[in-house]
Amino acid sequence: MSTKKRSITVDDLYNYALVESPRISPDGSWIVFVRAQADRFSNKYKRNIWLVSTSGGEPTQLTRSDNDYSPRWSPDGKTLAFISARGDSPQIYALPIGFPGGEARAITAVAKGVAELSWSPDGHQIAFTSASNSAERAREDSGETPDYPLDELDIQQRKARDDHDEKKRLDPYPMRQIPYRAGTRFVGDRHAQVYVISIKDDLAKDDTQPRRLTNVDANHGGVQWSPDGTYIYVNRTIDPAADEPFRQSAIFRISVADATYEQLTDTAHSSFSPLPSPDGAWIALVRYPRRDSMSEHITRLAITPADGSGEARDLNLELDQSALSVAWAKDSKGIVFNGWARGTGPIHHVDVTSGEMRSLQEGDFKTIDVDTNNDGSVAFTASTFNCPTELYYLPAGADDYHRLTFFNQDFIDEIMVQEHHEMVYTSPDGNEVQGWYILPVDYEEGKTYPLALNIHGGPHQMWGPGEPTMFHEWQLHAASGYVVFYCNPRGSDGYGEAFSKALHGAWGKVAYKDVIAGVDALLEKGFVDENRMAVTGGSYGGYMTAWIIGHTDRFISAVSQRGVYNLSSFYGTSDIPSLISGEYDVEPWEDHALLWEHSPLAYAHKMKTPLLLIHAENDYRVPIEQAEQLFAFVRRSGGTVEMLRYPRDGHELSRSGEPEHRVSRLTHMIAWFDKYCQT
Repeated sequence: MSTKKRSITVDDLYNYALVESPRISPDGSWIVFVRAQADRFSNKYKRNIWLVSTSGGEPTQLTRSDNDYSPRWSPDGKTLAFISARGDSPQIYALPIGFPGGEARAITAVAKGVAELSWSPDGHQIAFTSASNSAERAREDSGETPDYPLDELDIQQRKARDDHDEKKRLDPYPMRQIPYRAGTRFVGDRHAQVYVISIKDDLAKDDTQPRRLTNVDANHGGVQWSPDGTYIYVNRTIDPAADEPFRQSAIFRISVADATYEQLTDTAHSSFSPLPSPDGAWIALVRYPRRDSMSEHITRLAITPADGSGEARDLNLELDQSALSVAWAKDSKGIVFNGWARGTGPIHHVDVTSGEMRSLQEGDFKTIDVDTNNDGSVAFTASTFNCPTELYYLPAGADDYHRLTFFNQDFIDEIMVQEHHEMVYTSPDGNEVQGWYILPVDYEEGKTYPLALNIHGGPHQMWGPGEPTMFHEWQLHAASGYVVFYCNPRGSDGYGEAFSKALHGAWGKVAYKDVIAGVDALLEKGFVDENRMAVTGGSYGGYMTAWIIGHTDRFISAVSQRGVYNLSSFYGTSDIPSLISGEYDVEPWEDHALLWEHSPLAYAHKMKTPLLLIHAENDYRVPIEQAEQLFAFVRRSGGTVEMLRYPRDGHELSRSGEPEHRVSRLTHMIAWFDKYCQT
C-alpha cells in the first residue's frame, strides 16, 4: 500500500467537514455539535447534529435530514431541541437523548419558520423568533385560523395560492428604508418577533399554540431567558424607522407574563447578544460606541445589571482585543470569550469584579465557537494551518485541551499540507507588520516560483495560519505551484485599537505600503520570481487588489473578487452606506473629490495588469455594479479584463456560496494566474 501523499485539488472542497455550534450537556458528560459538509450531488451543504463524550470516543450521529442546526440542551439534559429545515420552512424539533431514546418530533409549525430558540429554565417552554408583518400579527391577535385542509390536493392548491399572493404582494417593491436588501434577498416587511411555546406533555390543543410577546416592526434577536424564567432578553433596534438598524441596537427585557418591554442599555452604544449570568445578577453583552465616525474597532465585552439599575461596564479594553463568542463561567464570577490576536484566536477568562484577565488557551489556531459548563470546562471549535475546523475540549482546571473530533484526519493524511512560515517586517512608515508565506508543493531550494499574494477583507479583519475560510484555497494555490503570501496590514483587527485606526480615511494609501513592503521582504528570501507575481482578494481585499494594480505594474495577473471600487456609488447601493461616511468622515455630497481620490475606479485607466473580476449577482453588501463599472473602465481604457457573474449567490460566494460556484471560482482563479504566471 502506497504511503505517498497527493496534492490537494479544487474538488477537495467536497472532502472536508466543518464542526459548528458546540454545546456541553448540563451534566458535563456530552457535547452536541453540528457537522457541515459541501455535497456535490445536491450542490448544497449537509448539516446534521452529532454527539460526543467529553472523555473522548467515537462521535454519534443523531440526525440525518441534512438540514439540522442550532442544537440546544434542555435544562435536565434529557431532550435536545434544534432547528430543522427538513420541510417547507425551518421549525423546532425535539429529540429525546439517552436510552431508550426516540424520534425527533416537530414542536412548531409556524407559517414563516423559526430563526432561533432558547429553553426556559424549567424546561417546560421554548422561546423562539419568527418573522411576520403587522397584518399577519393582527390576524394572529384576532384569533383567526385557517380552515383545516380537505385533502392533499387542497394543501397543494393553498400553497400555490399563497406562493402566487406572496409574489404579487410586493410587486412593485416599496423602498422606504436602508437597507432595503441584505444578504441575497430584499428585506420585505416582515420582522422577527418573539414567541413562547409550551412543550409539556398532555397539554390541551390550545395550550400547544405559540404565544407572541412582541408586536414591533423591528427584528428581535439573541433570545435568552432569565434564570428565574420571568424575563426574556433580546437585542432590538432602538428606532425601527431609522436606517441601518444594526448600528443602533439595544438590549431589552420582556416580561413573559404580560409582554411588557424595558430597555436595559443606553443609546450611546449598539449592543447585541445578551447573556444573563447564571445567578441572574448580570447581563453580558457585546457592544460598540454609536458615533458618526467608525473610529472604534474593538468590539467591547460588557456587563450591565440585569434589573437595569446601573450602567454597562466594558471588560476588555485594557486587553485591546475584540470579544467574539461569549459564555459565562457557571459561578457567575467570570466570563469566557475568544478574540483575535496576532493571527490567532485565543480564549480568555475575565473576572467580572476585578477585571483581571487570564488566558485559558493560546496557540496557532483560530477559535470559532465557545461554550462552557458549570464545572468550568470549555468546549470550542477551532481550525489550524493543517486541519479545518474540529471540536476541542478543555477540562476544568486543565492546562491543555484535547481534540474530540477527527472528521478530517483521513483527508489530511491523504494530502500534502504545506506549512505557514511567519515573517515580521517593517513598512516604510516604520510600522511592524506580521505576515506569512507558504511554499509550493515540491518546493526545491534554489528555484524561483510565481507568487500568489492574498489580501483579506474587512477592512478590519484578521488572517492567520488557522483561518478556516482559507485552508482549502491557500493549499490549492501552493499545490498549483505558487508561493502564497498574506499579511495583516494596518487596519487589521488583532493588533489593538491604534493599529486598526491607522487605516482611517486612507484605505489604499496606508495598506498599500504595508502589503508591498511584505512582498519586497519576501523577494529578499530569493524564492519568488518578481516577474511572475499575481494578486487576489475579496471585498476590501478586492478593493486593495484593484488599488495595487492601479498604482504599480509589478503584478502580471490579478483576480479581484466582490470588491469595492467606487466609494460614492457603493454608498448609494450597499446595505452599509455608513461604512464609507464613517471611515472617511464625509458624506458623498460633501466631498465627492475625496472619495473619488480613494476609489480604485479613479485609477482604472492605469490598470494594465490582466484583471479577472469575480462577483455574485445577488451581492447586496457590495453590489455587482461595482465590478460592472471597473470592467467598463478598464475595458474602455485599453486594459485586459474579463468578468465572471455568478447568479443566485451573494457576498459570501467564496465561503458559503453554492459548492459548484465555489469550485468554479477557484478553477477560474488558478487558470487566470497560470495564463500569465506559468508561461
